[in-house]
Amino acid sequence: MTSFIDEEFGEITLRRSTRATHIKIRVAPNGRLRASSPMYAPLFMVKRLVKSSRSELRSLLEQHQQGSLYIDGMQIGKSHSLSVRSSQTESTQVTRHGLMIIVSLPEKKLLSDSAVQRQVRDEVINALRVEAKNFLPKRLKFLAEKYNYDYQKVRFSHAGSRWGSCNSNGVISLNIALMKLPFELIDYVLVHELSHTKQMNHSDDFWQLVEDCDPKYLQHRRLLKKETPSL
Repeated sequence: MTSFIDEEFGEITLRRSTRATHIKIRVAPNGRLRASSPMYAPLFMVKRLVKSSRSELRSLLEQHQQGSLYIDGMQIGKSHSLSVRSSQTESTQVTRHGLMIIVSLPEKKLLSDSAVQRQVRDEVINALRVEAKNFLPKRLKFLAEKYNYDYQKVRFSHAGSRWGSCNSNGVISLNIALMKLPFELIDYVLVHELSHTKQMNHSDDFWQLVEDCDPKYLQHRRLLKKETPSL
């Protein structure tokens, strides 16, 4: 997967696929644009589509931001928070100091601007990755030992649309967006993936394994469907 920089939308990733029959652009879970194209499509055709579809792409980004807009004072993950400060500079600066994500915003800019939101999202991803690496491996190990599960190792991601996954080798992948969830839903996802180390399916036997660890799994499963791993 490659990427290119657009002057308005920033980095746009490009994924070529043998299954793709035409060029398509959508918003990825990380809030950035992602293009898919046939293997033979040259890069200039993707850029041409971006240029001719700017109004539609702006609408897509705005729809994605609705309900997930970053605002001043917002809690980020379990321990970070967002603070907006006025700035005399011409450009927006987003930095992380300790547990604070600080947005230095020029007078003519708004926090709700798409470009500003993308900058904030990049730093949010960094903050959530730090939280995830500090918390999730320890919690996964605790639950595995408590319920007698074995797994090989843990990987982290944020680009996917799933909260987690487990492959046949016992490698568990966890989305750093898990740190947005209440602790009981985090545990549900971890138990779900641990159960896949014994049942690589969603059979009745699999759900029995989940229930043995989480008697309220049906409630947690319903609540999780109302959440999104998008950042």
